[in-house]
Amino acid sequence: MTPVDFSSCLPVDLPLASLVGRAWRPGPAGGPSVIAVRHGEVIDISAVTPTTADLLDRKDAVELARSAPGDSLGSVEALLANSIDGSRDPSRPFLLAPNDVQAIKACGVTFAVSLLERVLEEQANGDASKARELRAQLQSSIDIDLAHIRPGSPAALHLRDEMLARGTWSQYMEVGLGTDAEVFSKSQPMSALGFGAQVGLSPASQWNNPEPEIVLAINGHGQTVGASLGNDVNLRDIEGRSALLLGKAKDNNGSCAIGPFIRLFDAHFDIDSVRSAEVALEIAGEVDDFILHGMSNMREISRDPLDLVAQTCGAHHQYPDGFMLFLGTMFSPIQDRGAPGAGFTHKLGDRVSIHTPQLGRLINTVQLSTQIPPWTFGVRALYANLHGRNLMGARA
Repeated sequence: MTPVDFSSCLPVDLPLASLVGRAWRPGPAGGPSVIAVRHGEVIDISAVTPTTADLLDRKDAVELARSAPGDSLGSVEALLANSIDGSRDPSRPFLLAPNDVQAIKACGVTFAVSLLERVLEEQANGDASKARELRAQLQSSIDIDLAHIRPGSPAALHLRDEMLARGTWSQYMEVGLGTDAEVFSKSQPMSALGFGAQVGLSPASQWNNPEPEIVLAINGHGQTVGASLGNDVNLRDIEGRSALLLGKAKDNNGSCAIGPFIRLFDAHFDIDSVRSAEVALEIAGEVDDFILHGMSNMREISRDPLDLVAQTCGAHHQYPDGFMLFLGTMFSPIQDRGAPGAGFTHKLGDRVSIHTPQLGRLINTVQLSTQIPPWTFGVRALYANLHGRNLMGARA
């Protein structure tokens, strides 16, 4: 594989970016630490704010990211380099997911292409070999450009009813065209992996893919305060067998990656930056030299990002520790990898790179969820560690 250019993993406008995240500091007094990136240097600001959830709740979060006192952990490129699993020096700091105790939520079927692919998975009953024929049938049966349909609009509801009359209605049509968005729990607090880690596939899956997405950071007050990149690892065959298997398809050891940092909203980056972002994906195969490129243009999202936030959080549901919200993807790979008509699926050792210029690049490699390290450091372990380091008094 091509060596990683770690400078490309950072925002192109790095001097203007307010970047925060978490790193593991090794040693007897070490543990997960809140960090900020300044002028290419990584500063541990845990003594001021012990969790990113606490930081995001503060009105002065951007100011703290830019000026809070702390310990230098060296250059950000060195930290990125030491975060790659397999070449990591455990005696030096490495990146974790930038979120900690926040809930991790995700939205599905937010792009027209993903709507068609979810319907296809369902009609194929999770069998990848049927994908090509069914895709052609679906595309010919829907004689309208879904990208211009707004969910919940009269036109969308009419199309939904028309599909039902044709006998091709699907539950995915309801969330893709109807008033209510699909919002589900992607993973548990403290379970997300960060830049460089190995993501996990369930050994039960034979048809799967990455889902490159922008992930919003919402604080405990319900305010959208920043964004990151995420890989919503997807098991197409399991969800395709039944939507009631969504939890089995989506929430497994190592199935959620976020990073490398959270970029806070400020004068240089805001929700409009998210709305206009283009998210690029590259999959590089270790065993077969396979290369796949894809692109998601956030301008083509069917539901506005802040509408998705409002459908997740409000008078109907609160998140006092904040939450991370995957916004969905239009990327559903159909390029054959192996047998003609079989479409794409992961092979172990694949390197997945997700990139957008203002957020940098998230890189992970693919292994089985049963073969990567088990998740053992949860919320109780976090607070025991912070207490042992005398950091709990720093909570805002």
